[in-house]
Amino acid sequence: MSHSLTIALAQLNASVGDLAGNADAILAARAQVPEADLLATPELSLVGYPPEDLVLKPALVQAAAAQLERLRGISEDGGPAMLIGLPHAENGKLHNVAALIDKGVVSLTRKHALPNYGTFDEKRVFAPGPLPGPLAFRGARLGVAICEDIWSPDVTECLAETGAELLLVPNGSPFEVGKDDQRLSIAVARISETGLPMAYLNRVGGQDELVFDGASFVLNADRKLAVQLPDWEESITTTLWTRGTLASHYSCQPGLRAVLDEDPADIYHAMLLSLRDYVNRNRFPGVVLGLSGGIDSALSAAVAVDALGADRVWCVMLPSPYTSRDSLEDAAECARLLGCRLDTVGIEPAMQAFGTMLAPLFAGRAADTTEENIQSRIRGLALMALSNKFGPMLLTTGNKSEMSVGYATIYGDMAGGYSVLKDVYKTTVFKLSEWRNAHKPRLAMGPSGLVMPRRVIDKPPSAELREDQKDQDSLPPYDVLDAILMGLVENESSAAALVAQGLDAATVARIERLLYVAEYKRRQAPPGVKIGHRNFGRDRRYPITNAFRTA
Repeated sequence: MSHSLTIALAQLNASVGDLAGNADAILAARAQVPEADLLATPELSLVGYPPEDLVLKPALVQAAAAQLERLRGISEDGGPAMLIGLPHAENGKLHNVAALIDKGVVSLTRKHALPNYGTFDEKRVFAPGPLPGPLAFRGARLGVAICEDIWSPDVTECLAETGAELLLVPNGSPFEVGKDDQRLSIAVARISETGLPMAYLNRVGGQDELVFDGASFVLNADRKLAVQLPDWEESITTTLWTRGTLASHYSCQPGLRAVLDEDPADIYHAMLLSLRDYVNRNRFPGVVLGLSGGIDSALSAAVAVDALGADRVWCVMLPSPYTSRDSLEDAAECARLLGCRLDTVGIEPAMQAFGTMLAPLFAGRAADTTEENIQSRIRGLALMALSNKFGPMLLTTGNKSEMSVGYATIYGDMAGGYSVLKDVYKTTVFKLSEWRNAHKPRLAMGPSGLVMPRRVIDKPPSAELREDQKDQDSLPPYDVLDAILMGLVENESSAAALVAQGLDAATVARIERLLYVAEYKRRQAPPGVKIGHRNFGRDRRYPITNAFRTA
């Protein structure tokens, strides 16, 4: 006889540490699919992902066990079974497990492959489980493989050899550029090896420096796409699986086929969602930022309005005697287009006060970058004062190109609680600004149409800390700078390799030196969303004291 199975894939946005709230969300999803056989949720859905060292607290593990028992009791009603993720302690070891809860019975699969690279350090907190076998479930044999378990063939081959009829893969897979293709490639490889279909279920939402894009999918044994969930938003999608009398596996009927973001829409949505969840879950009433009339602050303001709404974004222009009329006008026009509040606080009185205070000690010394940095620190102090007095989080606006080479002032424009541009190179800032002026993101709370005047994109970037200053007085053109940084940071290339590609040797050597000596600044920078393959902090952990050079 043929057999059918209904699996609801719940692509949820779990909050790290909110165990009761996450359990409630799982139950709410279950209530939406009363006819389903199984409600599947992402990796560690009960505690949120990644919990990092939080799982080393016995109280959290005990609370997870209590919520598991709560869900087990509810499952006795005979409704949809639940596949949830949680940390589970046994025999003195802590495991990352997927728990299948059905009619009062709990069956566990323990994660076997623990990632320990890039943003992941699960070996720090979890013990690996044994190679798993399939779970018997309502006439089917489910092969549950947790996230990293499918990045090599061992787990899925073991599941296939021990009788699994379909692969169900709960994930906590963070976004980075190009990840969709990488996930599909891995899934296709495992399906080709085992001959089994796969439901790949990923979480969605922001968690500190990571953001999860969802984009869950189902591939049948012929490697054809049967179901595609959307990216960047929660989704509960019911899938129907059937197995014929002679078949050794199930097949999923075609269903939802959401269209995923392409570049640069995916990057923009990553910034939007990460900021929204960071601000809301840390209970800030909104954000405040310095709006300079330049492209970085204009793009940051646009992302903030799209993430939070114009009424929760407060822009402040902090002009000095070096601020151009164009910058004043452009900042005002950005705020008008976005519909957010703009105040102006001139910093010249503070500049004069610092000049008077330090004059006896600076006597006989010419003005230099010291006085420029004082301006930046005055602005940082003023913005932090507004944050302290009224409560909004200070949003930092520096980009990855400038942070790479230290073209940022510690305790000045680096001050703040979060940065959406931390992992975004300047050339991508231009691309994103062009895109946002032409498109309204589907999750945006901001306006349609232009969000910044054309002049903001076209004019030469400048910090405006002295007369006629331009960024390229101190840095190579951004297309050249970013090409060097892509090699040094993203690809770990040597200076010699970059010179062999046609880049100027002296320029490469200078940028490599600036990159290394700015490490101490980056250690003190605020968190920001990961976009590329090697973000500063979680992916790239370099020593501050470092004499090694390749040039």
